[in-house]
Amino acid sequence: MSLIIENKSPKYKKILLPVIIIIATLILMMVIFKNPPTTNRGKPSKAPQMTVETTTLAPQTYQVMVQSFGTVKPRTQSVLFAQVSGQINYVSKQFRAGGFFEQDDILIQLDDRDHRAEVNIAQASLMSAKQVLQEEDARVKQAKADWKRLGNGKAPNALVLRQPQFEAAKAQVLSAEAQLDKVKLSLERTKIVAPYAGRILKKNVDIGQVISSNTQLADIFAVDYVEIRLPIKNKDLPLMKLPEEYRNAHQQFEASNNNSDDANSDSLVSNVIISSDLMGEQVWQGKIVRTESAIDEISQQLYVVAQIIRPYDGEYNQGAQIKMGQYVTAEITGREVDNALVIPSSAIYQGSYVYIVEDGLLMRKEIKLGWQNGTESIVTQGLIAGDELVLTSLGQVSSGTPVAIASQVPSLNAKKAKKATTTPITKVNN
Repeated sequence: MSLIIENKSPKYKKILLPVIIIIATLILMMVIFKNPPTTNRGKPSKAPQMTVETTTLAPQTYQVMVQSFGTVKPRTQSVLFAQVSGQINYVSKQFRAGGFFEQDDILIQLDDRDHRAEVNIAQASLMSAKQVLQEEDARVKQAKADWKRLGNGKAPNALVLRQPQFEAAKAQVLSAEAQLDKVKLSLERTKIVAPYAGRILKKNVDIGQVISSNTQLADIFAVDYVEIRLPIKNKDLPLMKLPEEYRNAHQQFEASNNNSDDANSDSLVSNVIISSDLMGEQVWQGKIVRTESAIDEISQQLYVVAQIIRPYDGEYNQGAQIKMGQYVTAEITGREVDNALVIPSSAIYQGSYVYIVEDGLLMRKEIKLGWQNGTESIVTQGLIAGDELVLTSLGQVSSGTPVAIASQVPSLNAKKAKKATTTPITKVNN
């Protein structure tokens, strides 16, 4: 038999081999179709795949708080200059960097002996001028008497009555008086007096130093209140109460102050909290007093100005002394939003969608935000009151995944207690 097979022609072998391959392929396909993978044999499990924390959404009245930042600047900052020359022979104890002073305090005293001498000289010149004026007055009276006696009833001219000489004497008196006032003013300026209650920012001179006119003495600033420029994001502007100013508004404000005893108290209502962690936790109460007149060209944002009243008064700011140039953060009270759906910002994914639980299934919801800060967001579209918002941070999940709500899953201890109460108790008789 083997001999017969071996003697078959090569043409017969070429036909037999493909037939065998086709038959084997068909048998293999039948085996695969009749035995599918185990993952496709059963239906998907409806058991919860995970447990999530949720919160039930409810409308509320929400107080918007806008976050901002800035640096502290003085309301009024000045440079003290010497208006006369001389040697410094007195310096106030408060004339140092950081020292406080009150209005009209003497900060620096110059040697005034030269100026006193000039005052005496000016007084002597004034006395001489007055003497000359009196002599000219007597000459004018004498000339009038002589002309009345010898003038034959004619009208005298000004030269006869010595009017030019009398006016020149009067001019000398006025000049001497002006010179005396000038040297007295120079004598007064030897005392450098504080123009307002303030603090020394930087001092440039000290006792014993000889200074000339226009010498820079110190940098000072007022301490009645300080200001902070705060940038406001454009999305926050509609939810803020901004104190816009108009022409003649100051006149109306003054009139309201005169007609109302509570105007001053209303103007001091705090609507911004300033804080800093430079020297521990520091907090100040402030007030937004004005908006700037133009949008910042670089940031394209509007700046508002906050004031802290009496920042260095221990009665109002105990243990929280603010520094010029200090970086601070601000929390500004905005408007109240009625019937707002507020959700945690951490529950939002990619800024556009959230997950809710609906009939035990995880559902993805596209949302639209009306306002948002670092922790909370106001939803205007996509959610309704009563939705179960998922708070648990989720990874790669699909909409429709079965989940369980954590508050509805009994704890392990509760299960044990339930099992103990259902186990029959066997009574033992002694």
